[in-house]
Amino acid sequence: MIPKQEKQAVGQRLLAEFRAAGAVEVAPDILLPAGSLLDLYGEDIRARAYVTSDPTRGEMMLRPDFTVPVVQAHMSNGAEPARYCYLGEVFRKQDMGDTRPANPRDNEYLQCGFELFSRDPGADAEVFALFHRALAPLDLQAEIGDMGLLLDAVAGLPLTQARAEALMHHIWRPGRFARLLARFSAPAVARDFPAGTGAWSGLRSDAEMTRRIARLQADAAVAPLSPIWTERLDRLFALRAPAPESLPALRDLAADMPAIADAVTRIEARLQAIAAQGIDLSRVIFDASHGRATLEYYDGFTFSFQAGRQGWPPVASGGRYDALTRVLGKGREIPAVGGILRPGLVAELEGAR
Repeated sequence: MIPKQEKQAVGQRLLAEFRAAGAVEVAPDILLPAGSLLDLYGEDIRARAYVTSDPTRGEMMLRPDFTVPVVQAHMSNGAEPARYCYLGEVFRKQDMGDTRPANPRDNEYLQCGFELFSRDPGADAEVFALFHRALAPLDLQAEIGDMGLLLDAVAGLPLTQARAEALMHHIWRPGRFARLLARFSAPAVARDFPAGTGAWSGLRSDAEMTRRIARLQADAAVAPLSPIWTERLDRLFALRAPAPESLPALRDLAADMPAIADAVTRIEARLQAIAAQGIDLSRVIFDASHGRATLEYYDGFTFSFQAGRQGWPPVASGGRYDALTRVLGKGREIPAVGGILRPGLVAELEGAR
């Protein structure tokens, strides 16, 4: 067990590296108004947040992450470009399942992070290189992905808007996504709904139920998705290789899936920018499904650094979240990318060397 003061010392050292990169240190409140925050975080953290009721402030939650409150503060009064860093505790419930794992995750742990708000096209490479340098002595496995690539692939499927939106909504939940894709790829089963005059049972109104039935009947008339598109999606989601080797495969996929062509061009430019930072791309894994294991507000470049220890979360992770700034910007928006480190895991790895 690593003492708290040792974790804090590691966190302060990492924080100093972020300050040296031009970041201003910020300290969002530990107790945050829940409200729309729970929806912004996505289902993963929403299900794991500690929520309580305050008699005067309403529903509140213990800080599960720094990114959303940092974005809120920046979009309210921040100038651009801007760099922020932070260090503090975050709180998340941990689902132990039927049996307690050998290495359970902490419900409360230190998080150290860096956020960059900038229109510079090289921002992704800058942030990735910053984390790469900070963690270089630990020889971790760097992995990258791009949620924009997957979102574009789904948007390019020959589906109705309703079906495409349903797949988009579940792209961060691979099991549900696969079941939904299988359903859309099979002939729809027509359903008969009685037109009786009796009252509806349940909490939905008559109008809601009528609209729902109309949607189900309309969906039953939609032709199934051709198996060729499922095969192409499977090829894309399964792509995992050293970054330089991934590009030929991505170009081949773009020939069959024109909707991802712009994303592939963007990924190639990003890899060139990362290489220009002095990083050996042959030691970086490109995993096309990497973004599906991240927080739902990431909508572009994603990255993580893995220690390869059973049951461990990433030592560091992050990505691009442009859409989040649009949601919180009240008419303003700015491209943004950032990431977090777990000083406790860094301390544990350093202690084992």
